[in-house]
Amino acid sequence: MPKVSDEHRAARREEIIVAALRVFAAKGFQNTSMADIIAESGMSAGAIYSHFSGKRELVVSVALRTMEARLFELAISRKGGDPLSPAEIITVIIRGMRNEKFSHFLLQIWAEAAVSPDFLDIIEEGIRPLQSTIHDQLVAWAKANPNRSGPNPSAWANNVTPILMSIGQGFMVQRVLIKGFDEEAYLAAIPEALAH
Repeated sequence: MPKVSDEHRAARREEIIVAALRVFAAKGFQNTSMADIIAESGMSAGAIYSHFSGKRELVVSVALRTMEARLFELAISRKGGDPLSPAEIITVIIRGMRNEKFSHFLLQIWAEAAVSPDFLDIIEEGIRPLQSTIHDQLVAWAKANPNRSGPNPSAWANNVTPILMSIGQGFMVQRVLIKGFDEEAYLAAIPEALAH
């Protein structure tokens, strides 16, 4: 029997994730069954379960993939240039998030994490790399701008990281829950709001 290449396995995993996202977006996390995901993917149950143990593992994979994309975008934005300012950091993240096909699904993930402690642990684990990257980029900016951040860049970054995270989360919540939410105005106001 021929061996399946890593590229083929990765492509199949991606197909499953995209199918799961379509169903999650349409039916919500709680109302989605593995049978729904199997039907949407057009694959056999065995094919699905050879990649994922269940819905939760699929959600973790979605969260990790989403976070990895943001890390890549931050790295590309800074490549060869000065450290990104706090406003630039969060703007890069928000622009990437809003281009995700199923970004509104984030609210469902957060809601599930709010009522399920074990799910919260999984989601928090997925968010940590993004928090760490934001922190590190803020430290780099603070070292280049000591007059704006004070004598301890790491302590300053510790305080500012959750603020930037909340600006991104606030954007995602408002774009889903508030009719007529002006995304461009929000993004344009970030530099002014963060200036001091």
